[in-house]
Amino acid sequence: MAAHDTQARIDRRTLLIGGGAGIGLLVALAVWPRDYAPNLSAASGETVFGAWLKIGEDGHVTVAVPQAEHGQGVYTTLPQILADELGADWRTVGVQPAPLNPLYANALGVDELFEGALGVLPVSLRRTLAERPALTLTAGSTSVRAFEGQLRAAGAAARILLTKVAAARWGVDWTSCGARDGFISHGDKKLRFASLAAEAAGGTVPDPIPLRAAEPNRLVGRSLPRLDVPAKVDGSANFAGDIRLPDMVFASIRQGPVGDTRLIRVDRAAADRIRGVLQVVTNERWVAAIATNWWAANKALDALSPRFATTGAIVNTDSFDTALAAALDGPGTRLATEGDLSTAFKGASVVTADYRAGLAMHAAIETMTATASYSDRDGTARLELWLPTQAPGLARAAAAATLGLPEDAVIVYPMLIGGSFGANLEHLAAEQAALLALEVKRPVQLVWSRSEDLLHDRYRPPAAARMAARLGPNGQILGWLAKIAAPPTGRDLADRLLDGDRVAAAALAARGSGDRYAVAGARPIYRMPAFAVDHHPAEIGVPTGHWRSGAHSYTCFFTECFLDELAHVAATEPLSYRIGMLGGDVRLARCLSTVASLGGWGGGVPGSGQGIACHSFRGSYIAVLAEAHIGNDQRPRVDRLVAAVDCGRQINPDVVLQAIEGGLVFGMAQALGASTGFTENLADARGFGDLSLPRLADTPDITVELIRSDADPGGVSEVAVPPVAPAIANALQSATGFRLRTLPLRPGDS
Repeated sequence: MAAHDTQARIDRRTLLIGGGAGIGLLVALAVWPRDYAPNLSAASGETVFGAWLKIGEDGHVTVAVPQAEHGQGVYTTLPQILADELGADWRTVGVQPAPLNPLYANALGVDELFEGALGVLPVSLRRTLAERPALTLTAGSTSVRAFEGQLRAAGAAARILLTKVAAARWGVDWTSCGARDGFISHGDKKLRFASLAAEAAGGTVPDPIPLRAAEPNRLVGRSLPRLDVPAKVDGSANFAGDIRLPDMVFASIRQGPVGDTRLIRVDRAAADRIRGVLQVVTNERWVAAIATNWWAANKALDALSPRFATTGAIVNTDSFDTALAAALDGPGTRLATEGDLSTAFKGASVVTADYRAGLAMHAAIETMTATASYSDRDGTARLELWLPTQAPGLARAAAAATLGLPEDAVIVYPMLIGGSFGANLEHLAAEQAALLALEVKRPVQLVWSRSEDLLHDRYRPPAAARMAARLGPNGQILGWLAKIAAPPTGRDLADRLLDGDRVAAAALAARGSGDRYAVAGARPIYRMPAFAVDHHPAEIGVPTGHWRSGAHSYTCFFTECFLDELAHVAATEPLSYRIGMLGGDVRLARCLSTVASLGGWGGGVPGSGQGIACHSFRGSYIAVLAEAHIGNDQRPRVDRLVAAVDCGRQINPDVVLQAIEGGLVFGMAQALGASTGFTENLADARGFGDLSLPRLADTPDITVELIRSDADPGGVSEVAVPPVAPAIANALQSATGFRLRTLPLRPGDS
């Protein structure tokens, strides 16, 4: 960081309470509430510095992280930011989940998750919403963007406090001392952080807090080893399924088909004959078997032969298509517009194309799970929950409401997550485990089976688009219209996660009838005189939720495939066609030119099997080049993926690279599978084998170029997902001469 930019925009008072100047829904510093105290607890021999940091007598440095670690690397990147500013030795740095506290509210995550739908609130109401501890969310690729400033300030303040104590012992000016590798130094004198911490914690810091000036060998920007990897490699890392409590029992659950479903019959006698089964618990929506081991509990569900009655409409794959088609033909809400589109389209031939995207499944390695322990001693009820969650405050609130307890009677222990992709924003398993623990009066570990996890996923919704554009004589796009039919997932998500919060409801009502989440990413990134994006709400009868990259995963497919079609109509090479319409977007143009050079772009000519696509998302920019063909089995095969990414300053380049590579494979899975049909209110997919997920043998050669940038960090966990499917679709068009317009990409679909 340049020397002239070393003053943190966080004052002393804010640091000492562990707060900070947030983004999005967080209020301005001048009105940030001052009545929250840190609740970070210290073990024996530890000294607490505000809300973010503890230093032990043995020299260990522990950073509190309020974000869930589900493979994206936040247990490394966030501590790396603080440790860099502190001057710590990376070998001594550890991490622990931050306790629930409004100080850790991720308002940027809320804003990104709901695609800005809450941003219309006045400051007073935004403050009310931001103060809720339930808004400790991991979502929207926001971890670094939301907390970098606060972590830097916390590390700088602790460094200054340690330096002042050391300087006083030496009788020198504290500003003449340095901090590096866990020591405060002055000339040839050195003192370890550990010997200074207890005395330093009670000191004061300047206002504003000076950050470190630019100097060599900083921790930020280096590919330091991930802190979570050793424990995951040697098996000592604890996931929710590893929890073992005294007298604990195991549960499996069977829920009815989607829709208005009620449990009407179970065969309890048959379940009782299975060895290890202890109890059967029924609910109007589900039946659970309790046993001494999970295998017996899950086996008992088959023996129970539960019968459900479902009323209302029958949901099938065909009904999705009918609902989307009817929505496209019906009224829509205009959510983005520029210029005079009616004039642009008037009296001219218009190029049109229709696209579809099917349901997408999370299919994480770890199925939904939660362990609950309920106690009631001396009239004081208490519930403890161990679970993988991206929203621990929301899970706590939901479990408390389910049992009729105050929220402070519920303790949540967030666990490492075995993948999530957005699924663990939901908290249904926490509610179910809480009910079971209350019923059986013993600790209960509930684990959904794989088939249950797929049958009752909160799917990425299906969507349909009717794209239209008018081209000028030189191929320039003069008008662009994207009509997108999709369920109002953003509204449903807000209603479900925020559980009827009046502040959130007011914001959503102010947005009118359209759902910005459902069409997020559809606003064209290209320069054109006139465009519009309309949302046509569709009710499909299946619950939907957030999925990695949200609607961008299908809107980018619609946009980038249609743009390729327009390039063909204009008889223009697709890369130059894109770059020519980017206007002043230098960062995206550089990504496109870099990926073309790196991948040996040949123009996407017929027979080449090459396709290209790009996207701008959450402050980051990416271009993807794909090489693909149709195999002898008539299935698409991806031979190569090349990506160029500009995500601003990189805290840990290796973590960024891992996120991009993982996103490319995830996007490829969406392009070729990860979907399901529906038959009579039940998903057709019951296991991984039904999802056509890419295997190791299917994984193409992958090349990623991370473009150096001094811009603020952008999001990286999701950015690589959206452009992969259109790049593959465009590659298949150049390979076969035939355009596939439906996700997943299957020959025979148009």
